[in-house]
Amino acid sequence: MQRIAVAASLLAIFSASALAEIKTSFVEYQEGGVTLQGFLAYDDAKVGSRPAVMIVHDWDGLGTYEQDRAKQLAAEGYVAFAADIYGKGVRPNNPQDNAKEATKYRSDIPLFRRRLNAGFDAMVKQANVNPAKTAAIGYCFGGGGVLELARSGANVQAVVSFHGGLGTATPEDAKNIRGKVLVIGAAQDPAVPREVNTAFLNEMQGAKVDYQFVLYNLNVHAFTVPGGQYDATADRRSFAQMKTFFGEVFGS
Repeated sequence: MQRIAVAASLLAIFSASALAEIKTSFVEYQEGGVTLQGFLAYDDAKVGSRPAVMIVHDWDGLGTYEQDRAKQLAAEGYVAFAADIYGKGVRPNNPQDNAKEATKYRSDIPLFRRRLNAGFDAMVKQANVNPAKTAAIGYCFGGGGVLELARSGANVQAVVSFHGGLGTATPEDAKNIRGKVLVIGAAQDPAVPREVNTAFLNEMQGAKVDYQFVLYNLNVHAFTVPGGQYDATADRRSFAQMKTFFGEVFGS
């Protein structure tokens, strides 16, 4: 979805004192000869390794929304890494170009998975990351992306999809999922028809995945993104559910 300035609304979620301890940097890494540029955030006041969360961006590429989410997660004690699927400097800025760029990856799942795994590997290589406690979250395009990361067999312990695309060309790959899955969406999401939800539930059941599936009574799509579709209650609830889920998976 088209982004608007969201820093103020997200930074309000955690205190100024916590923000003062958050260290951030851009991290370049490679996939298939392409330079990608992710965004790293962590609380420098904490010592030792800690759980890490990869964030996968929406169809407009890695921007301030994902960076602010990374800072928010860092304030919660995680190492947060916003991955870059499109490539350094590739940041479409209108719906037509967003769709064109996203379609490159949705129509080429092997490429999509390689980019997802490249970001995941770049995160795990960070010195303060506990590789036994990793998660991936994503929004819309990225919500579908983290499910493809899990289907690829990546060693990720927890995956959270926020209003993400649930369909896949290879549902049989659900057997490769090694971690637990949390999907949070809108019951009347115009972008995710009921039959897609049903197919996803059948996919998870058939593969015996440990999953949770939460639908809010909303008729919008991007309810966590400040703007016309934003729902503050759903945003708050979904973030709290994610934190509870991580506590169960990571044991803290």
